[in-house]
Amino acid sequence: MAQLINITSEALQATIRRLLPSQQGFGEDLQASNVITPIIDLTPTAEGSEVRQDLQTAIAFGSSTAFDITNATTTLANSPGFWEFQIGWTVRQSSSTINEIGLRLSDGLATKDVWQVETINPGSGSADVFTAGTYRTVIFLRAGDAVVGFATTNSNIAGSYRQIADVSGNLVDPAGFTPQ
Repeated sequence: MAQLINITSEALQATIRRLLPSQQGFGEDLQASNVITPIIDLTPTAEGSEVRQDLQTAIAFGSSTAFDITNATTTLANSPGFWEFQIGWTVRQSSSTINEIGLRLSDGLATKDVWQVETINPGSGSADVFTAGTYRTVIFLRAGDAVVGFATTNSNIAGSYRQIADVSGNLVDPAGFTPQ
């Protein structure tokens, strides 16, 4: 036999008022039932975003930007939103210099290192050593922010990046992809 139970939770009621503004004047308590009601969520299909997350972030010819930085500093992405970076890097460890590569965030006034690889000077007489690796990350940019890639002498950072969501979190599909 079905039972209805009144729920008095200000947190739940506040969420309903926030998500359903037309219901703000509704004065009844929330109710729960012991009857199982199946729910089918069609939201992703209705939004056109039924693509798996890993497929949605795919590299595509028309929406990926390649970069290759050696002994330079270069602004990469500078539009608001979520950006995915796929990076390969090499850093030379030598007896004469300390070399580094990485990514920085800039707001136009200041910069912050968000990822960096730095060699340690092994001392004179040591042989040069190359270190290499890969790195993948997602970075959020506000209006006015930029991602800056940098590499010192004998170091290299290369890869690609693309916007995977706008500043509001709406997914950006790979160029040329149209969900059915």
